[in-house]
Amino acid sequence: MDAINYIDINKNSRVPMYQQIVDSIINNISNGNIVLNEKLPSINTISEDFYLSRDTVEKAYGILKERNIIVSIPRRGYYVSKIEATHKLKILFLVNKLSSYKMKMYNSFLDRIGLNSKIDLVVYHCDEFFFLNTLKNNKAGYDYYVIMPHFKTETLQHTSYTDAVIKAINTIPKSKLMILDNLMPPFTDGIGAVYQEFDKDIYEALNDGMSKISKYKKMVLIYPENSVYPFPRRILHGFRKFCLENEIDYEILGEVCDDMVFKKGDLFITIEESDLVDLVNQIRENELKMGDEVGVISYNDTPLKQLLGIAVVSTDFRIMGEMAAQMILSGENSKIKVPFYFIDRASV
Repeated sequence: MDAINYIDINKNSRVPMYQQIVDSIINNISNGNIVLNEKLPSINTISEDFYLSRDTVEKAYGILKERNIIVSIPRRGYYVSKIEATHKLKILFLVNKLSSYKMKMYNSFLDRIGLNSKIDLVVYHCDEFFFLNTLKNNKAGYDYYVIMPHFKTETLQHTSYTDAVIKAINTIPKSKLMILDNLMPPFTDGIGAVYQEFDKDIYEALNDGMSKISKYKKMVLIYPENSVYPFPRRILHGFRKFCLENEIDYEILGEVCDDMVFKKGDLFITIEESDLVDLVNQIRENELKMGDEVGVISYNDTPLKQLLGIAVVSTDFRIMGEMAAQMILSGENSKIKVPFYFIDRASV
């Protein structure tokens, strides 16, 4: 039977037409209806038979080509080039916490990886014991293990890994491992990673915002020392380096205190969302003009911060998710540092 007879398009479905084409071809390769080296219908044929635009069909074929499922041969057409990669990918996705920005990354990963995958999301809350048990109970059965390595010590300090974590991760074949967000120095060769460099990132982002920052006399970083979800201490190192090199007076506080003492010319950088809320409320209670008399910068962007006009230093979590998914689909294991930005808004 001709391959076009296996393409199923439902125009009443909420699934995009291009994705329906992709899913039809993949599913029928998996069940043997379409075989290796079989010629597929041309873009014009599918477009005309199903009353679709050429762009829609081209997008579907483009996705299949990216995943190495089909190949285009000049003047001959499109052919099935791989069948073993069309099974449903099983991915264990280990994230240290649920936050708006990490869910943005996760959702972009889902969008890019496509419907032909099964992803089990596990939130381990920076808890080493929970993380280790999860890996122990899932030693096999997954095509990929996506890990965001952020752990807390007994004193609620941040650590990227422990000896036990390294030992557990070393049991995973390198070809199946993807490290996200936080690069783990012991793992270098043969492992895919899409990551931030927390000290360099904040240092370079603050330098990018120097034209706005320079009008302030003192910078105050609110860095939570003891947090349920601790942040990398490399943020502190990058902040200190920036202030020292630019001869800026600075202070590091563990939280936004009640009845905070404000002075005109102060610029605050908050890490946790709760500290940002407390800080903005106190600025308003003191009838200070934010972005003029005092400044506020927050760490990690969210739609709410954008709406409220809060300046941020942030990576692009959407790009992080997309890059990780693309590396899995293409079978790459390179290391990619995600861009980090100073985003100027009214609060500075």
